[in-house]
Amino acid sequence: MTTLDLIFMGSPDFSTPALQALLDAGHRIKCVYAQPPRPANRGQKETPCPVHAFALEKGLEVRTPKSLKDEAAQAEFAALGADAAVVVAYGLILPKPVLDAPRLGCLNIHASLLPRWRGAAPIQRAIQAGDPETGVTIMQMDEGLDTGAMLLCGKLPITDTTTAGALHDDLSALGAKLIVMALDGLDAGTLDATPQPEDGVTYAAKLDKGEGKLDFSQPADVLARTVRAFDPWPGTWFEAGKDRIKVLAAEAVAGSGNAAPGTVIDDAATIQCGDGALRPTRLQRPGKGPMAAADFLRGFDLPKGTRL
Repeated sequence: MTTLDLIFMGSPDFSTPALQALLDAGHRIKCVYAQPPRPANRGQKETPCPVHAFALEKGLEVRTPKSLKDEAAQAEFAALGADAAVVVAYGLILPKPVLDAPRLGCLNIHASLLPRWRGAAPIQRAIQAGDPETGVTIMQMDEGLDTGAMLLCGKLPITDTTTAGALHDDLSALGAKLIVMALDGLDAGTLDATPQPEDGVTYAAKLDKGEGKLDFSQPADVLARTVRAFDPWPGTWFEAGKDRIKVLAAEAVAGSGNAAPGTVIDDAATIQCGDGALRPTRLQRPGKGPMAAADFLRGFDLPKGTRL
């Protein structure tokens, strides 16, 4: 295995295992690029993103440009003389001069099996759509949106209990493993890039908080997947009177043929949907902690026949 000079570009906690894996493999990290610090928490203090903070702990140089479009920033990037750049949820568009600067190009760790789920929220959209599996693609970046040629893929199953939070962590670990393998193969000339197929392209739209409101006219299995896909963010909820009730976990069950969608059909807070019914198993009301549904119902009245 050859030791390479690398630039690492990432921002959220999804990215940090890959940076650690590259360090563990003995590669030299010439510089880390991350999103600029932003106001956070109650005090709105300027706070570095997870990759920035992690890199500082490791004694690595960190740069946080707001853009890479100007020639000065591009020249600074090229002057690092990197063999490759590894990009993991960085958050900035890389112009062609940046993509072309490293000897081996810029490699992206993307959390889907491309070309399915290009875009911003591949983990959540895969669960929400009911995909039986997802994975990580190591991609040779080009100027398109996740359109580059594929170097390496790894798969993971999606079960009827998989949440976005758990899948996020598993895919992060898988990506960290695969990027080390991809760099070794690319540098040795034993790994060929394969163009993405034109069929099967889908786009994972960015998540919006408003999507978390459960629409009980939809089928129950769709809503159950949405609950898991939006755990932990943005979360799912419904309104009961003046209260917004968070649904932290739920399952699809048989419904009642006589009840309208949005109607509570039993004493376990099971809610009729457009097809089938949704039975919440873990709930949270404003100002309270998460509770199992049975405990929640002892302190919150949601009787059979209630229309939500």
